[in-house]
Amino acid sequence: MKLDRIIAVRNTKTVYRDGDRCLKVFNEDYSKADVLNEALNQARVEETGLNIPKVLEVTVLEGKWTIVSEFIKGKTLDRLMKENPDKKEEYMQLFVDIQIDMHSKTCPGLNKLKDKMNRKISETDLSATVRYDLHTRLESMPKHNKLCHGDFNPSNIIITDDGAPYILDWAHATQGNASADAARTYLLFWLDGNISGAERYLDLFCEKSNTAKQYVQKWMPIVAASQLVKGNEAEREFLNSWTNVVDYD
Repeated sequence: MKLDRIIAVRNTKTVYRDGDRCLKVFNEDYSKADVLNEALNQARVEETGLNIPKVLEVTVLEGKWTIVSEFIKGKTLDRLMKENPDKKEEYMQLFVDIQIDMHSKTCPGLNKLKDKMNRKISETDLSATVRYDLHTRLESMPKHNKLCHGDFNPSNIIITDDGAPYILDWAHATQGNASADAARTYLLFWLDGNISGAERYLDLFCEKSNTAKQYVQKWMPIVAASQLVKGNEAEREFLNSWTNVVDYD
C-alpha cells in the first residue's frame, strides 16, 4: 500500500488514494472500537443496495488503524455546487432526493439513533434541568427504524463521471427517525455558515418527504445537544443557544 497521495486531512484521520483503493488512516490515539464500528456500519449499509464504497479490509499501517475501501472517482456535491452556482438548486434537489432514498432503507444491525442521542445528551455539561427536558423530549418522539446517516452533507456525496451518486462516511450511521437525520443536516448547513442553504434544504426535505417543518424542528435541540459533545469552542455558544427546549415550543 502506498500513502503518497492525500485526498483529505481531518483532525483524527488522513485519507489517501492508492490506485482503486481508498485508505482512511486514523490517528494512533483513535479508538480501535470506533474504527471497527465504522467499518461494520459501512459493511452493513452495503447490504441495503445503496451506492456506497465497499469495505475491502481493516488493517494496521505503521501502528495506525486503517479502513480500506473502494476509491470512488468523481466530485463531491459540495464542490459541484461551488463550481456551478447556476446549478445550485438542481444539486440541492438531488441532495434531498438521495437522502430520502436512503431513508427508505432499513438496516437492522445498526445502533439505534435514540440510544445514541440519549447517551450524547448525558455526556454534555448542560444543566440537569436542560438534560432532563431533552431526554423527555427524545423519549416522546416516534420510534422509527429508517437508515440514518448522521453526517449527511454535500461533502459526503460523490457524483461519478457518469452521474451516479455515492454516499461516503458511515461512522455515525444509526437506525431511527428520518426527521432527526434531517435536523442534523440542517444544523450542519448552519455550522458551515450557509443559512440560506439550510432553509432551502429544510423546505425541500419537508416538501419531498411530506413532513411538517415543525416536526423536524422538534429534533433541533436534541441534535444540537448531541453535537455539543464533539463541537469545537467556536460552535459551543451557537449550539448551546439551540438546546433550550422551551425556545422551540
